[in-house]
Amino acid sequence: MRTDLNTLLTALYVKIDDHVGRPVRTGRPPRLTDAELLTLAVAQALLGIRSEARWLRFLPRHLPGAFTYLPQQSGYNKRLRNAVPLLKHVIRMLALDTDLWTDATWVVDSTPVECGRSRETAKRSELAGWAGYGYCSSHSRFFWGLRLHLICTPAGLPITWALANPKLDERQVLMAILDHDESVLHDRPGLLIIADKGYVSRELDAYLAERGVRLLRPNYRNRTPHPAQHLLKPVRQLIESVNDTLKGQLDLELHGGRTIDGVTARIAQRLLALTAAIWHNRATGQPITRSLIAYDH
Repeated sequence: MRTDLNTLLTALYVKIDDHVGRPVRTGRPPRLTDAELLTLAVAQALLGIRSEARWLRFLPRHLPGAFTYLPQQSGYNKRLRNAVPLLKHVIRMLALDTDLWTDATWVVDSTPVECGRSRETAKRSELAGWAGYGYCSSHSRFFWGLRLHLICTPAGLPITWALANPKLDERQVLMAILDHDESVLHDRPGLLIIADKGYVSRELDAYLAERGVRLLRPNYRNRTPHPAQHLLKPVRQLIESVNDTLKGQLDLELHGGRTIDGVTARIAQRLLALTAAIWHNRATGQPITRSLIAYDH
């Protein structure tokens, strides 16, 4: 099997169509199936075309015949926003279909998802009340928007994720994510989660210990260092490289969402594209699991 965009999209469409099928709906069935919709969304994210109107103009010329029907921009936008539960379901389905899902080590971190810059945007946006001001220490700047809290394997495969107000405590968000998606902790003996100093908390340690999970993170300078402290830095760089892939190649911060549903759909779209690339790379035996080079042109 080759590693190019057409092969990935074909394999992805077949996988989604076989798994999801055609759900029973009242009334006339949609001309664009759910499998076609998600394949369209993945192709858009991988090719880095952020404008939906431009994307739908791009397809007939550069991918002629790939899709028998293309909706208008408003219809595509509406279908994608309504498909957030399906996007999350397919992300999990593809992740389960890789050998990486059973990895006994996870990495957790949060990264800013900027949603606006002007004061007027912060006051008048439909995201007001959900988004907020936060500080990005890696860039030494404040931002207005959300934080993407991502739990993934060291290879970059997304396990579970959430969008939250940047003022919320990372430790509380992590516990809320695991409470909401309890199934991810089932049948994982000896699971190790690697995090940064922001996850230092007795409450979090006790919460994870009750579930048989170990948490490894750097200690403060006035604490006795962990015996594996010297191994943390290279592993911590893995989550930074995953965030760099999401931002540098999948335009995470240039999502263009202006509503809660719109932002959630666009973030899920990019996470699905990353998961699909990893899934396909593992299936074809590629040496670099998270590489998107074969699919971004």
